[in-house]
Amino acid sequence: MNRTLMGLLLGFAAAVQANTPDPQQFQPLKPSHPQAVAAHLAASLIGEHHYRPLALNDTLSEKTFDAYLKALDGERMFFLKSDIDQLQKARTQLDDAVLSENLELPFAIFNLYAKRAVERFSYARSLLKTGFDFSQNESYRYQRENEPWAKTDAEVRDLWRKRVKNDWLQLKLTGKDDEAIAEVLGKRYENFLKRMAKLKSEDAFQIFMNAYTMSVDPHTNYMAPRTTEDFDISMRLSLVGIGAVLEEKDDYATIKELVPGSPAALSEQLKAGDRIAGVAQGANGTMTDVVGWRLDDTVALIRGTADTTVVLDVIPAGTGPDSQHKLVSLIRKKIRLEDQAAKKSVLTLTDKGLPRRIGVISLPTFYEDFAARQKGDEDYKSATRDVSRLLAELKEEKVDAVLVDLRNNGGGSLSEAIELTGLFLGSGPVVQQRNAQGEINVAKGLAPGAVWTGPLGVLINRGSASASEIFAAAVQDYGRGLVIGDTSFGKGTVQTMINLDRLAHHQAAQLGDLKLTVAQFFRINGSTTQLRGVTPDIALPTTADAEHFGESSYDNGLPWMQVKPADYHAVADLHSAVPVLQQRHERRAAADKDYQNLLEDIADFNQRRNKPAVSLNEKERRAEHDAQEAKLKARDPEAAKASGTADPGTPENGGPARNHGQDPGKPDKKGKDPLLTEAACILGDAVELEQARLEPTGRSVAKSERPDKDQLTGESQATP
Repeated sequence: MNRTLMGLLLGFAAAVQANTPDPQQFQPLKPSHPQAVAAHLAASLIGEHHYRPLALNDTLSEKTFDAYLKALDGERMFFLKSDIDQLQKARTQLDDAVLSENLELPFAIFNLYAKRAVERFSYARSLLKTGFDFSQNESYRYQRENEPWAKTDAEVRDLWRKRVKNDWLQLKLTGKDDEAIAEVLGKRYENFLKRMAKLKSEDAFQIFMNAYTMSVDPHTNYMAPRTTEDFDISMRLSLVGIGAVLEEKDDYATIKELVPGSPAALSEQLKAGDRIAGVAQGANGTMTDVVGWRLDDTVALIRGTADTTVVLDVIPAGTGPDSQHKLVSLIRKKIRLEDQAAKKSVLTLTDKGLPRRIGVISLPTFYEDFAARQKGDEDYKSATRDVSRLLAELKEEKVDAVLVDLRNNGGGSLSEAIELTGLFLGSGPVVQQRNAQGEINVAKGLAPGAVWTGPLGVLINRGSASASEIFAAAVQDYGRGLVIGDTSFGKGTVQTMINLDRLAHHQAAQLGDLKLTVAQFFRINGSTTQLRGVTPDIALPTTADAEHFGESSYDNGLPWMQVKPADYHAVADLHSAVPVLQQRHERRAAADKDYQNLLEDIADFNQRRNKPAVSLNEKERRAEHDAQEAKLKARDPEAAKASGTADPGTPENGGPARNHGQDPGKPDKKGKDPLLTEAACILGDAVELEQARLEPTGRSVAKSERPDKDQLTGESQATP
């Protein structure tokens, strides 16, 4: 080890040892030899086999350093400015630590963070003895990602005083008395301190390694080895659960994605970015505050026996700490492939006095039972097979058009995306794939002919990614149908899993796995879905925050680029119809109450999301809440009555439910889905325009003959 590195380690060790807390609360962590080997092996793979090979050097060390600090203290609540000044000396030393297989330096940084975290929460707990004055006019800035670190102990203590005061006020506005509030917050802060006591070297190593791997690209990740006693944090492999992939962010268990067909997905009450503040067992169980808990402990509380109820206290994605919470009740169940299957429904609207029927196929993922297919099972389950059967049923029901709903479909099997595209296009190129050597392979659909040749629409949103983008892009490039909704996620890269133990010839699982980006997708027109996603022909409103969700939210995503177009021929040109469809959409939306309510909700949602601070004045906070309640009551008195009138604070330990935290753009309690409804109407307009084009008279259509959203109905929903 060089002298500079040794000096840094001695300095960090001294900082951690000074005023070290009770060893029962926190003990400095040390790296293991297998972890050092895993880090070096991962660096070698990234430097040689990544789609964009990147050697671990001083430049990448600096990026890793910044990502590491952000992972540890993203809101700049723990470290002091003097800590950061000291840590800056390590900016170009992290590569040396990995390549020399000596991880003491990144562990020393983690230990300093842990020491500061214990100090901050110990101070927070001490503030509960005196209470607060809520008549003062001050505010708490909870969005601190771009704020400077506190320069002095007095400054950081004042920051934490405001944080605790805000926590207190949230509970006060739910009707809790001071004694109950002190008890709830005392347990919350104590839980965090206990969590620090349970830290393992694997925790520090996982955070550091992902700071490194995700500095290369957002989808290259390191996964620590699992043991039989570890919980599967993603819950994908759980025998029983709710089907939510969780990650830890800012002391909250945060939903990363929903498993299609799971209780969490089917409830339509949860989405990526939602934060779980509490968990209760049973419909009437006591709510346990889980803020600050270890992620695996929270997962253990959520998991349970099949057919039992778990209630989650949820803070909606993208909202501030004073947002409206909601209680989500779910029945635990086994996640089966059948639950993820495509579903169909038929929406009927009136046009020219006659019913126009729009068949809707909702596809949550591009699934395939690989094992059954490999065994030669002729009845193996797949998205293409199910959708083909549903299309046949819709043809029997004489629908006028088909709308494929890919909202929040995060992808799945590439082969299924290609084969499913063939149901609408027949044979021909679907997607191009370029590897690290620059070699391009064109994947083609092999279907002898299309199953559905009628009018087609594809509904996407920001949660539509990967395979969904391949399907939507092919439909758009061929001119086969309209793409409606929001710009998709923008993930145009391919990853592969590498078991590090196999490479190192370890018998016991010690090194973990590396998910490595090895290729990139390109549309048949030569452009890539990477970064920019698929842009819809007709855009619908969205609640997605492009700054924080989607490939463009990452500062190191692979760039957008182009290659040579594939050899294909468009089947139609729909561009000339888009201006007319857009005009009709805008006119219809302006006159539709549900749609305008949606726009208003989205505006409110974005306003709350972009508000970086909240008032700590009780009178002002109550006034804000009362205004929101009055607005809800005026729009829907019954729904407002059912939602209750308490403040949108955390309903810990059995507090009142918050039912009006509904995410704009999702179906409401009455089952209304304004975006799906409008997409069906747009597709109905397209059918009308095509029929008018084919009519010899070419007569224009009166306004009274256009599809009427108020007369739209749903029928015959079926699950294969």
